[in-house]
Amino acid sequence: MDYSDPAELRESYDGAPLDPRGLAPQPMDQFHAWFTEACEAELSEPNAMVLSTVDPDGAPSARTVLLKGYDRRGLRFFTNYRSRKGVALAREPRACVVFPWHAIRRQVIVYGFAERLSDEENDAYFAQRPHGSQLGAWASEYQSAPVADRAELDRAYARCAEQWPPGTPVPRPEYWGGFLLVPQEVEFWQGRSDRMHDRFRYRLVSGTPSEGAWQIERLSP
Repeated sequence: MDYSDPAELRESYDGAPLDPRGLAPQPMDQFHAWFTEACEAELSEPNAMVLSTVDPDGAPSARTVLLKGYDRRGLRFFTNYRSRKGVALAREPRACVVFPWHAIRRQVIVYGFAERLSDEENDAYFAQRPHGSQLGAWASEYQSAPVADRAELDRAYARCAEQWPPGTPVPRPEYWGGFLLVPQEVEFWQGRSDRMHDRFRYRLVSGTPSEGAWQIERLSP
């Protein structure tokens, strides 16, 4: 088998300069501006983000999840609380997410602490999910756990589909819900030519993320 040499894969980043004078004082306001532009650029799943956590034994772990909401308080995503990431965040709430918007030469990194959402917020979002996705949450009670084969999963899904046919309200499993990633640092990366990228980091220096004071620093590329 012939393998491509990744060292030979090069692409020039020719994004527009990121002017610090145009940055919003609040990082989530700046995120809103960039997320809107990512959506307008018709990127494939601009809400996809790589979530990194630390397992109870200290090992790092990463996976792609979908952003399902945001405001000045932080970023919201949903999962099975019994999953690897759910267990990790219960033990160590520090986490990081990366939005890799390569097509528009941008990247956003958010560092913070994950907090469980309320039952009311979880119920409201679960009720909005497609019927099949609701059934899938029940069929995969122990997300990330080993299963014998695909047939075992299909049987579990079929049992759920029989119990809650289309048109029947599906209750939210008690082990399923969301997290709010409360930001402490947010970095905005704009690709530039010759590896001279523009990077700006927001650091929370006092107060809460939504109302507190943020310091903006330029970082070396």
